[in-house]
Amino acid sequence: MLSSVFSSYPTFLVFLGFAAAAAITMVLMPAWIKLLTRTHIGQQVRADGPQSHLVKQGTPTMGGVIMIVAIVLTALLVAEPSPEFIAALVATLAIGALGLFDDASKVIHERSLGLTPKGKLIGQFSTFAVFTLVVVNFMGIEPIVHIPFLPPIDLGVLTTTIPCGFIEDGFQIPWLYLAFSLILLGGLSNAVNLTDGLDGLAAGTVMVVMVVMAAISYRLDMLPIAVLSATIAGACVGFLWFNAYPADIFMGDTGSLALGAALGCVAMLTKTEVYSIIIGGLFVAEALSVMLQVLYFKRTKKRLFLMAPLHHHFEKKGWSETKVVIRFWIVSGVLAAFGFVLWFIQPIVMAG
Repeated sequence: MLSSVFSSYPTFLVFLGFAAAAAITMVLMPAWIKLLTRTHIGQQVRADGPQSHLVKQGTPTMGGVIMIVAIVLTALLVAEPSPEFIAALVATLAIGALGLFDDASKVIHERSLGLTPKGKLIGQFSTFAVFTLVVVNFMGIEPIVHIPFLPPIDLGVLTTTIPCGFIEDGFQIPWLYLAFSLILLGGLSNAVNLTDGLDGLAAGTVMVVMVVMAAISYRLDMLPIAVLSATIAGACVGFLWFNAYPADIFMGDTGSLALGAALGCVAMLTKTEVYSIIIGGLFVAEALSVMLQVLYFKRTKKRLFLMAPLHHHFEKKGWSETKVVIRFWIVSGVLAAFGFVLWFIQPIVMAG
């Protein structure tokens, strides 16, 4: 692996992961688009969506397959695998497989809904529960949540210990932290999925966020996680070449669910759970817009937004698709930078 060859140049390995993932995605994607076009595997557009999106019907989807292939190949080639790296990669792959099944269901049944919400959540929560229990019991991740400029909150106070021969202190199930992690990981995974509604929107914003997560991981001397984050950002850049308006292909749930899951996993491993909500604040806003729309409509029978998720609201207000995407990229960049600044100065301020 290249990590052993360039072990004295960790910064180079991070940039190499970014560049290699982008290059592999750009090289493999044209053939994948041709295959999907030839087999008539295309996007099913929401019937109640913006009328301007009807032209997207039939555009090849499941571009996330190539993104995940590029991420895995690059990460294994460039990074020196650590237990945390393997756990995050396996969880990302598992959620990507769930998204692939969802995308395939949409194509087969020719509808835009795919899996039922219940089935999707069961698959996600099962994966995230296993990930959480593994990293807590075998990788020393403490069930503690760090909030900017406040004392850490111990969510391990309600813990069940199961005697286990190969774990000295027994198998720990921190119920409060487990619930928190399921909300965080499931929320981020589905939030990125909701953001993936305009050409280039999800890929561009995830790229910005994962660059910041790579910087945080690098600062914490977690080089394998930094490389993994950089490869995800690089794959997003490579995908943007084909997903920029007008898109030649969409990432589908295969990509969006997996990318959101990867963000959550990296946040847990770097103990930046709360900071990730700020860094990925655009995804949070998109998810909240859907929740608020539903709740407001149930109570008043009126719509709070012209359409949810939030990016469709601005389309309905007359913004062009490219204007929405570029401005959302800017907002995502500002939030990501702000989250990084908070994380960076927190120990300095608290020490002073």
